[in-house]
Amino acid sequence: MDNLNTHKASSFYEAFLPEKAKQVWDRFESKHGSWLNMAEIELNVLNGQCLNRRIDNIETVKQEVAAWQEHRNNLNAKINWQFTTENSRIKLKRLYPSINN
Repeated sequence: MDNLNTHKASSFYEAFLPEKAKQVWDRFESKHGSWLNMAEIELNVLNGQCLNRRIDNIETVKQEVAAWQEHRNNLNAKINWQFTTENSRIKLKRLYPSINN
């Protein structure tokens, strides 16, 4: 997970009533990676498939994004998160402590 306070349930309980906080927290599944990274991936897909051209007014942007979102939801599109703990230890090894004997 990223070092962000929203990755902790307590942050939601500080912002919402307990029932709402639990409801919001339960929507996040963070065991496969950071939801923030997944959101960034999805926004890149949106940009590449929908917003990769000049759109001259906000109403058209809203309509285009709504249509793209409906289409993507109908496809039941998912992010294939493949960054494993093993991969992170290789890529980010400078951040992990090492034990020298």
